[in-house]
Amino acid sequence: MPWFRAAGSTSNAGDREERRSTPIGAERDPKRVVAFSDAVIAIAVTLLVLEIRPPEDTRHLWQGLRELWPSYAAYFLTFLLIGQMWVNHHVMFDHIRSADRLVLLLNTLLLMQIAFLPFASAVLASAFESGHGERTAVLFYGIAYEVAAILFNVIWEYARRGRRLVDPATDAAAAAAISRRFRPAPVWIAVGTLLGAWHPVLGIAVLAAFVPFYWWPIKGEIASIRRARERAGGEPAAS
Repeated sequence: MPWFRAAGSTSNAGDREERRSTPIGAERDPKRVVAFSDAVIAIAVTLLVLEIRPPEDTRHLWQGLRELWPSYAAYFLTFLLIGQMWVNHHVMFDHIRSADRLVLLLNTLLLMQIAFLPFASAVLASAFESGHGERTAVLFYGIAYEVAAILFNVIWEYARRGRRLVDPATDAAAAAAISRRFRPAPVWIAVGTLLGAWHPVLGIAVLAAFVPFYWWPIKGEIASIRRARERAGGEPAAS
């Protein structure tokens, strides 16, 4: 009887571990997820330029074009930030071998937030053009990015937990390197947003500084790809 109870206990523990490590819903090839995401992101960056309205007074066209500088600045910053999201989305899904139901849901929420960014960018530009509501506009803009940054972290950490959905070729060091790159983003954006609520230009400067840092390659990920190719007998990846 003691053996039976121990065996039953071990079996139950195994069942609990299996439930914890089993993805939610059927696993699917992430290629279609990436293709759909690329399409949504492409539409989002295209919509950015449509928010720049040409001056109505063509008699003073040059002056009118100069006065649109907040729209140009918002377009430039937001395009680079969304482009950065596109790159890091590929970084993430290059290491995810399959997507379960929760990954699909979280990715849908992320795309919904990215599609919202052209509106947030238009609000920001309009406030700086009018000279009114800049603090609120920066706060609104920052919150939109904050939600996207949080969703990035949630998707990746969920996928890598227990290595359930991560490609077997992605070692623990590479997964940790990607996490280290993603984790500071919500804090960085939150700081910029709060500073923007106090001093709008300073807040935008902090958010803009986010761009070069997150375009920088992830060294741990590159090293992992090199090791995987070397194990497979291929050429080492370029650094």
